[in-house]
Amino acid sequence: MKAVIQREYGPPDVLRRADLGFPAVGPDEVRIRVHGAGIDPGVWFFLTGRPWLVRAAAGIRAPRHTVPGRALAGRVEVVGAQVTRFRPGEDVYAEGLGAFAEYAVVPERMLARKPANLTFEQAAAIPISATTALQGLRDTGRLRAGQHVLVNGATGGVGTFAVQIAKALGAEVTAVCAPNAAELVRSLGADHVVDYTREDFTASTRRYDVMFDLVGSHSLAQCRRVLTPNGRLVLSAGPPAPWLRRRLAALVLSPLVSRTMAALDARPNAADLDALRELVEAGQVTPVIDRIFPLEAAVDALRHYGSGHARGKTVLSIQ
Repeated sequence: MKAVIQREYGPPDVLRRADLGFPAVGPDEVRIRVHGAGIDPGVWFFLTGRPWLVRAAAGIRAPRHTVPGRALAGRVEVVGAQVTRFRPGEDVYAEGLGAFAEYAVVPERMLARKPANLTFEQAAAIPISATTALQGLRDTGRLRAGQHVLVNGATGGVGTFAVQIAKALGAEVTAVCAPNAAELVRSLGADHVVDYTREDFTASTRRYDVMFDLVGSHSLAQCRRVLTPNGRLVLSAGPPAPWLRRRLAALVLSPLVSRTMAALDARPNAADLDALRELVEAGQVTPVIDRIFPLEAAVDALRHYGSGHARGKTVLSIQ
């Protein structure tokens, strides 16, 4: 099978094309013919191995997993002996290792049926990014209908989903973005738009029930100021090392103040992919795709992602 592999840390140029054998299927696993693979911050950090903290999970001297990528969509080809929910020929999407290849093996518990109204490339944009947005708002943020939420970083892979999911939950949404992205976030449902080049939202008198921070550009004290007395700050932003420091600070300070500060630990699961499929098929959530690259152009795709100019998701198409 065709695949993109990584045997060392570095810039996108360390990626290589390779022909690999088909991955073996365990009793509770499903082999998928991959047609779309999403790119997310984890792919970038595991590619570069920076900051060094990521190597504790990815491999100290070299990547532990040769084929990068985790978000995928495709068609079931082979099912293990203990698999009961899926059969060959079904279209699915999931978070699983080795997405940058023609075939990948995923545990049944991580797999869900693909939204019927999406292409494989669109569906591949949902795992990880949309799951992060859903869990950050619904679970960690405890966002409820009628509340007001601020999404800081509304045009990224997670942010574009967060604006739409917040509206689906019945919230009033303020989106923070660059001036050239205002039309995009309004089209996604944002009620108010803050141009961060002209306005510091932490200096405003407006208060929010939930702040979903996907940027990490302000201190915890500044973020806490924009919350209502019982508001919640959800942290899901930035490189691992600074994010870890903010996480620890939030853990220490949150019990001492009225406003809750919590770091998001998004956990992949099939139930949330099912919930997201319902939102997509109901027309309440649509993936925002910045660019689609063929698998053979994975280096260019990662360069584009690493430029920081992408809006929404960058996706690989695997034919």
